[in-house]
Amino acid sequence: MSPEFSLDAKLADLAAQYDDVSRQLGTPEVLGDPSQLRRLGRELSRLEPVVAAYRELVEVRAQLDGARQMRDDEADEEMRALAREEMAELETRETQLLDDLKVALLPRDPNDDRNVIVEIRAGAGGEEAALFAAELLRMYTRYAQEHRFATDLMSLNETGIGGIKEAILEVAGDGAYSRLKFEGGVHRVQRVPSTESSGRIHTSTATVIVLPEVDAIEVEIDEERDLRIEVKRSSGPGGQSVNTTDSAVRITHLPSGLVVEIQDEKSQHKNKAKAMSVLRSRLYDLELARQRESQSAERKLMVGGGERSEKIRTYNFPDNRVTDHRIGFTIHNVPAVLEGQIDPLIDALQMADQADRLHALTESVE
Repeated sequence: MSPEFSLDAKLADLAAQYDDVSRQLGTPEVLGDPSQLRRLGRELSRLEPVVAAYRELVEVRAQLDGARQMRDDEADEEMRALAREEMAELETRETQLLDDLKVALLPRDPNDDRNVIVEIRAGAGGEEAALFAAELLRMYTRYAQEHRFATDLMSLNETGIGGIKEAILEVAGDGAYSRLKFEGGVHRVQRVPSTESSGRIHTSTATVIVLPEVDAIEVEIDEERDLRIEVKRSSGPGGQSVNTTDSAVRITHLPSGLVVEIQDEKSQHKNKAKAMSVLRSRLYDLELARQRESQSAERKLMVGGGERSEKIRTYNFPDNRVTDHRIGFTIHNVPAVLEGQIDPLIDALQMADQADRLHALTESVE
């Protein structure tokens, strides 16, 4: 492969960009333009750690060349031994800097800092699936609380004995999407239901959909042309406003066929605002999916593509085991996981994703 595609070439180009931004920040034109000053300042902050590590790498390699020359040219054995010792230290530092720089060069997911909308739907398994969906809702709510993320239960469609058919949960906080984005897919539970008299293990499923929350300006919707908005009375178990006010809002996005219904608030306006937020996130997700499909040459990540039908995790009660099938990672503590202690799973998924992207980066620059 030609030199311009090498890792060193990429780093040298970033160093040149850093010097250019530094030069621009000192010009009268930029100093007199607050917006330009902020933009270039952010760019400089982004480049600075990478360029600092790269310049240290250049210095380490220069010292390493000197130590190798001393080892090869020096007549005194003691000096050669010192050179070999210095080489070992410098080679270790070179490897560390290269590893750090490869991670720093990985493309960052632009959605990582966003709030997130988590949709949970009962799948196969009847009432047992609905009960499992309710446990997943509790799991993500507890996880968010432990990490001081704010939560808002935007929609809840319950069954009669404590299960849920569907729930929509907003999780708000810095990095919420980065922590939860790999949770999307089919979750499977294996256990003996409380209603099972013969002790037979049942398998049930629930689907989790994770969407980055987006602003209105990012997804344009022509309400008059693209939407059918229906208002009706709230329905379902519980809730003081049930069958008393026309507050439930159902929005159909005509071009895509997407339907969102929110009825949890007593205020029609609040329900509409929540429904529009969910709709924007679903439309944004559709656009991301189209982009992924159009990039046919792009390799699928090890942790999966977030497909709705992809079985990602099994919660096995008889063996007290939770297994993430995408990376073959297992935890033997189902109760703790369902109490929201899912950091080990999330950390393992993030590490697998990083390793996969590092492999792709290495292939592209070598």
